[in-house]
Amino acid sequence: MSESIPFTEFLRRIRAGDEQAATELVRHYEPLIRRAVRIRLEDQRLCRLFDSMDICQSVLASFFVRTAAGQYDLQQPEQLLKLLVTMASNKLASAARRQHRDCRDQRRLAGADPAHLETLAAATPTPSKVFAGKDLLEQFRQRLTDEERQIADLRGRVR
Repeated sequence: MSESIPFTEFLRRIRAGDEQAATELVRHYEPLIRRAVRIRLEDQRLCRLFDSMDICQSVLASFFVRTAAGQYDLQQPEQLLKLLVTMASNKLASAARRQHRDCRDQRRLAGADPAHLETLAAATPTPSKVFAGKDLLEQFRQRLTDEERQIADLRGRVR
């Protein structure tokens, strides 16, 4: 960022959509954001999924959109740096949480043990067990009174 332009004027230009000011902001703050992300990105499994540039681009995109909307009232460059680093930290934590959810958890996929997969397959009921269970349930339902069967049907719908 050029020292000859006051910070408030620099932010005003960014809010107005000045490409030169935006380029200057990216050139000055991108290395600092990426360094902050790399410091916090300790899990090597997450490093394989995304890197500091992914988070940095997301931070800068959010910053430009929200700045254009007038959401930030920054007076000093230090405030801007603190905001960008905090946004990077939050975006990194959010990305890590997203990856750790059950449907995407890279920890489940990284070390798939074949013995564990066999145990998991053995825990799945065979078709004959499923059929035997359905048969037993039907025999049980036949022994219920009409009122008991109606209550069981209503309870089954709630779940």
